[in-house]
Amino acid sequence: MQRCRETMERKNTAEINQCKRKVRVCVATCNRADYSKLAPIMFGIKNNPEEFELEVVVLGSHLIDDYGNTFRMIEQDDFDIGSKLHTIVRGEDEAAMVESVGLALVKLPDVLQRLSPDILVIHGDRFDALALATAAALMNIRILHVEGGEVSGTIDDSIRHAITKLAHYHACCTRRAEQHLIAMCEDHSRILLAGCPSYDKLLSNNHRDDYMDIIRSWLGDKVQESDYIVALQHPVTTDIQNSIKIYGLMLDALISFNKKTLILFPNIDAGSKEMVRVMRKKGIEQHPNFKAVKHIPFDHFIQLVSHAGCMIGNSSCGVREAGAFGTPVINLGSRQTGRETGENVLHVRDADTQDKIYHSLELQFGKRYPCSKIYGDGNAVPRILKFLRTIDLNEPLQKTFCFPSVKECISQDIDHILETQSALAVDLGGTNLRVAIVGMRGKIVKKYTQPNPKTFEARMQLMLKMCADATRDAVSLNCRILGVGVSTGGRVNPQEGVVLHSTKLIQEWSSVDLRTPLSDALHLPVWVDNDGNCAALAEKKFGHGKGVENFVTVITGTGIGGGIIQNNELIHGTTFCAAELGHIIVSLDGPECSCGSRGCIEAYASGNALQREAKRLHDEDLLKVEGLNIKQAEPITAIHLINAARLGNNSADAVLNKASTALGMGIVNILHIVNPTLVILSGVLASYYHAPVQRIISERALQSAQNIKVLTSELEEPALLGAASMVLDYTTRRLL
Repeated sequence: MQRCRETMERKNTAEINQCKRKVRVCVATCNRADYSKLAPIMFGIKNNPEEFELEVVVLGSHLIDDYGNTFRMIEQDDFDIGSKLHTIVRGEDEAAMVESVGLALVKLPDVLQRLSPDILVIHGDRFDALALATAAALMNIRILHVEGGEVSGTIDDSIRHAITKLAHYHACCTRRAEQHLIAMCEDHSRILLAGCPSYDKLLSNNHRDDYMDIIRSWLGDKVQESDYIVALQHPVTTDIQNSIKIYGLMLDALISFNKKTLILFPNIDAGSKEMVRVMRKKGIEQHPNFKAVKHIPFDHFIQLVSHAGCMIGNSSCGVREAGAFGTPVINLGSRQTGRETGENVLHVRDADTQDKIYHSLELQFGKRYPCSKIYGDGNAVPRILKFLRTIDLNEPLQKTFCFPSVKECISQDIDHILETQSALAVDLGGTNLRVAIVGMRGKIVKKYTQPNPKTFEARMQLMLKMCADATRDAVSLNCRILGVGVSTGGRVNPQEGVVLHSTKLIQEWSSVDLRTPLSDALHLPVWVDNDGNCAALAEKKFGHGKGVENFVTVITGTGIGGGIIQNNELIHGTTFCAAELGHIIVSLDGPECSCGSRGCIEAYASGNALQREAKRLHDEDLLKVEGLNIKQAEPITAIHLINAARLGNNSADAVLNKASTALGMGIVNILHIVNPTLVILSGVLASYYHAPVQRIISERALQSAQNIKVLTSELEEPALLGAASMVLDYTTRRLL
């Protein structure tokens, strides 16, 4: 009995877990067109009963006799319809569309409350779908929107994008649509590039042996393959009168073209009633060359489009599904403007004459084009089902948006009007500690300088005091401090605001958390990066790099450093040592570098390296040259070396030539690795190195890189301006 009881408990537990794993998915369909896209998904859900429970809601034109009572095909596909909602207010004008949305919003809450779905699947861009999305969003039901992100050029665009903003998940058809969704601030992790679900069916069913039987059942026994036309034109709700005019011209052109034509009634949008009147006035329903129908089952429609001599009108089917068969298409008017199309589509945007439409029929009829799979590869449904399985029903329902970069925040509050938005910039150099108040456009409002203490405690204490003083002064200077940016030598983790390893110029400055003490003391956000990266950021915001997507900044000062901007972003690297440009090795047995290696650019071309060589020449009495006066107690610097070379000292010139070559070769290596648009030389030696570096690039770089420009920075305070830019651009940078 005990074993039996345990067995039953295990069985019950398994059944409970199985029930918990089921996701209740409600698919809502409004018309014949969206059902062709939703049906494959519905079959996929129905075929996985152990994972999903399917509920079907039918509304809109499905339930109207004039549009074929197309709900019957849903029943013929053996789906149980949970609810039928009569939501269409007849009139086929703008007011009727609005009233239909309102009627749907009145009826939907009871249905959604009764069905209580975990996820509601909605397709496309119809006004009925907008009502569904609005109701579900307000009732805290998760929404999966199919075929969002596309562009078509009518009010459908606005409705489609409105549904996108209400939906929580997105299954789009093309890469461009995916990019549009991302540009609309949707979370990339909730976007699935699935392809069009209807392609799953049409790509597998378009080669039926009985296709001629299907074609002749609609167009008569005498019709031949590729010798008939399929016509489907809908009203454009933002330009109703012009779309009615184009419809009449299309019918006249088709009558004159004298080919068998299958013409479908327009959809239920505003203007459709007038289009039907035009069709009947021209006697299309009685014309021997025409067969006018309200609805065709999708299986048959695939065969008719696939083997047609041409398709004409403004239906999305022409620019989407027809491309999969290579069927020639004539797209009339503006309804599909912006849609991605294959080469099978001939656009007649300004279809203002019968002759123009007739000529397009002559050009397209009977042609065959390569098959296009822009909108799908036949595997959309498996992807969507897999996507549904990954949805965590326990995650927060509230959507979050990924807003794009904004160049400058120009608010209109009283603070902005009365104060200058500013940053507190800190530059930790080997000699001095500097703090500055920097305005939005790079103006240094006030600067503070003190000798940099040698110990960690004294340095932190002085930095906090100088920042506090600057913050107090900012009030009287009418500056509103937005945050603090710190530029420091060494390797920095900008994500944590920690100095990992410092240069030898700054003692006791490794594994130092700068962000926390500054933020705690000043109650401001704090950003930290190394001086080379800050120089690159300064150029990006205020200097030669403004508006340039890819460039490199090289600092030529006491040491050699720099920063790399790639695709408008600063490159840090996995362990935050990217752009250590001074430590690119240009010689295997060169002089020793401060990093412990040999042959680095810094060991040849830095201010320290030039000073070392100047002292050597002076000690060997080789620095003398007419016109160069060096006092006995005067310290020897790199400037003496440069002046000696300019006055004709061959030894000094040889040292500088070797330094220039080392720097130039290092920059050539950079060009061959990241291929920037621009190289910016910054620092006290930049003006001297400019011409030699440009010459070496033209001589030694690959041909495609020889014309890359080298410019000398015009910024006087790149470290401070770069530190400030981290603050001023904090809303647009994704690094922190």
